[in-house]
Amino acid sequence: MKKTFLSVLAFAMITMPALAQESGSVPSIGTDELLNPIITAFPSLTITPDAKSGGMGGVGVATAPDLNSQHWNPAKYAFMESHGGITASYTPWLRKLVSDIDLAYIAGYYKWDDVQGISASFTYFSLGTVDLTGYDGQSLQKVKPNEWSIDVAYSRKLHEYVSMAVAARFMYSDLNNGHNTSVGNDGNELNPAPMGAADIAIYYRQPFDLPMGTSYLSAGLNISNLGGKISYDKHAHNSFIPANLRLGVQYELPINQYNFLSFAIDINKLMVPSRKSKFAVDGNGDNVSVDDPQYQTKTMDWYNDLNPMKGLFQSFADAPGGAKEEFQEVQWSSGIEYSYDHKFFARVGYSHENKYKGNRQFVTFGAGFHLSIFSLDAAYYLATAPASPIDNTFQVTLGFDLAGIKDLVKK
Repeated sequence: MKKTFLSVLAFAMITMPALAQESGSVPSIGTDELLNPIITAFPSLTITPDAKSGGMGGVGVATAPDLNSQHWNPAKYAFMESHGGITASYTPWLRKLVSDIDLAYIAGYYKWDDVQGISASFTYFSLGTVDLTGYDGQSLQKVKPNEWSIDVAYSRKLHEYVSMAVAARFMYSDLNNGHNTSVGNDGNELNPAPMGAADIAIYYRQPFDLPMGTSYLSAGLNISNLGGKISYDKHAHNSFIPANLRLGVQYELPINQYNFLSFAIDINKLMVPSRKSKFAVDGNGDNVSVDDPQYQTKTMDWYNDLNPMKGLFQSFADAPGGAKEEFQEVQWSSGIEYSYDHKFFARVGYSHENKYKGNRQFVTFGAGFHLSIFSLDAAYYLATAPASPIDNTFQVTLGFDLAGIKDLVKK
């Protein structure tokens, strides 16, 4: 049974959802324009899960603290004014391809004093229904591939303006729901893939008094999904998880007593080695050129055996195209938010990924309505890359201030 079909399907639909190819041929390894996307397992962990950040182009590591901070920067929870809250988000994903791919996200936090607290989130990603086929092309079984993760974090203020957080995550990916019928060849069997990972995050937020009110300058850093490699086929093939480096800044500017503007930008770099890497034949003694037909085979063997920690550091300097290609691997997002009295919100954003690294390029629009104990946010994605399945994606997020609800009940 061709079980590798499922792995390719999952990677293609999530990691390269909008890969645009010029009419004709794909750029080759030896050219300046190298088609070389970074492909990982658990790609759902790289999808923006909530509508607030979604409406601002996918920024979040340095934005103002909110209920959805667990995904972006759990250190922000230490600055939350309320002592507890919970949020739920839903995203129908890639609906231009199929109608049953969904991302669900739940997050919450609790602070027992003014400087520290714990937080957690649960993410569930369904790839819909997939038809398993045999070598003869006959349908054998319908399965529902899915992956999910659960994490918990501890955050604490280290200074009046600085906080830090550490998080632990458990992930589980199941591509075929246990439906394996072939025997005698582990390479044809797909098994569920569990994995553990850790995050470390820092957040800086300083107020500045201006004639029209208080402004805030914020900065954030989140190094997430630090862990090993996983295998769906008893280590016949090993895959990296999406270890990620995210940096960002935001400036909040009061216009007057009731009107506010926020400007934010994030840069994002997967700390995952390139499958087409200039380090692929190091140590083998044969110095195969990247233009040699043997290069692809040697690269895959090298990639499969590469130590995950070594791969993490090499990911900053392994692209065959040199510094130019390394910069192509940096995805950036920017967003603007307008709020009236911190109750009504309008948002716009833009996200850009190089066309040779996935080509996810889109403008987003968002709106929100926040009360003391209740919040509702929505976001809409409009792709700017041609034929992108991200186009017309919609997100919705519902949040509750549990501490506010508790106080309301007491009153």
